[in-house]
Amino acid sequence: MPKQYDPREAEQHHYARWEQEGYFAPEINCDPQATVFSIVIPPPNVTGSLHMGHALQHTMMDVLT
Repeated sequence: MPKQYDPREAEQHHYARWEQEGYFAPEINCDPQATVFSIVIPPPNVTGSLHMGHALQHTMMDVLT
């Protein structure tokens, strides 16, 4: 195991797999009559430093939708 993590090495492997599996090609509903559904996530609080609470809140919103 290397002493220091090299993200380039790991990312190359994962990125190639993600492309091969089609993760960057989302399924799109081509029906022009389909109802558009979107969720707007509010911007993070700009009056203070971002913290783990912001990450938790946005993660939970993503998971629940």
